[in-house]
Amino acid sequence: MPERFFSGLSKNYIEILDDDEYYDITIEVGEDPYVKIFHAHMIILHYRSPFLRRILSSNKKNDNGILAHIKLSNISPEIFQIILKYIYDCMSKSPQSFDFTSLPEKSLVSLIKRDDLQMEEVEVLENVLKWGLEKHPTLLSDPATWTDDDFKMMKNTLQHYLPLVRFFCLSSKDFYRKVHPYKKIIKPQLYEDLLISYLEPDNQLNDDILLPRYKIIDGIIDSRIINLNIASLISSWIDKINLKSKFDYIRKLYLPYEFKLLLRGTRDGFTPKKFHKLCDNIPHTVIFIKIKGTEEIIGGYNPLEWVTHVNCKWGKTKDSFIFSFKSKNDYFKDPILSHVKDMKYAIFSHTLYGPTFDDDINIRVDVNDNSKAYNYCRCKQESYEKKIRDKEDNFLIEDYEVFQIIKKNTN
Repeated sequence: MPERFFSGLSKNYIEILDDDEYYDITIEVGEDPYVKIFHAHMIILHYRSPFLRRILSSNKKNDNGILAHIKLSNISPEIFQIILKYIYDCMSKSPQSFDFTSLPEKSLVSLIKRDDLQMEEVEVLENVLKWGLEKHPTLLSDPATWTDDDFKMMKNTLQHYLPLVRFFCLSSKDFYRKVHPYKKIIKPQLYEDLLISYLEPDNQLNDDILLPRYKIIDGIIDSRIINLNIASLISSWIDKINLKSKFDYIRKLYLPYEFKLLLRGTRDGFTPKKFHKLCDNIPHTVIFIKIKGTEEIIGGYNPLEWVTHVNCKWGKTKDSFIFSFKSKNDYFKDPILSHVKDMKYAIFSHTLYGPTFDDDINIRVDVNDNSKAYNYCRCKQESYEKKIRDKEDNFLIEDYEVFQIIKKNTN
């Protein structure tokens, strides 16, 4: 459908962008006093930009047929104008990534730093190198022909940009093809650490490794607590995928499931009654809990069904597990995965309890009223292999989410 629509339009899509008479979306970009209004077309942005698709899908058209006014405050009008022109210009071309070569230096740095433009890291690296070559047109593109002075010149040109490339997120193939030939422009210690990460996969991760760029994959997960990388890691734990390297956490995504949102605390409430109403009798659920006052995330996987029971009801399974992350952004550093060791007490259901994994994750109210908000939440090791929190005292929940995982149709 989009292809048929676009085939009937002019090949010069920049002209469409510059037409202030026909548009169906307005976008306010920047913060006061540096705000600019852009006119655009929803179908083009939705088709070509995953970065904007998620925002657009949550808005409805107003009475005049114009999409409700959208505001993007975390990006400058100058950079957004570059992005918008690229989106329209590439409708008549084949490239899937941003071409940085014509950008001024300030804009280049701003784009490299962004996490939400759906850029693959190898594309970022390629464009940075290409940008450097544009600055030195006498250099051949093949680094095998460069002299030591050529490498030194390129290193000086790219000294502010190469540290922004997330080298540890590259595959071994991309490392060999895209990094190794240019090793002389990379800091020796960085190159050595990279090489070790591929040859010694169990080597300890450095604290200053840049995380993968945030990715949006429609239909996988809609979460305010975790990102797609954590969803990938949880999926690998559910399927008992043995990641050979700690670096696998940041180099590849494993996403065989869709995560169907059943409950969100800030949307549906923090009561056992609401939990059982929305989540009972549904198998294969994953729970994520954001602890108030910290960046800490805890949760668990229950392959069984939650049930409402006025008496104690234990769920027996060998496949449940609980986990914790220090934060959404530090998911790969020291995640704790704890499998059930006493399967008779893996899951606990009661009318006064929320999602509970014995006392290892105990979420409940301490009064006989399941319409009250949770006021007793703690983690004390009992039936699982490891404790997932150092503290055993009561904590408060900032938000929590319950998802049913559904195997994606691969046909």
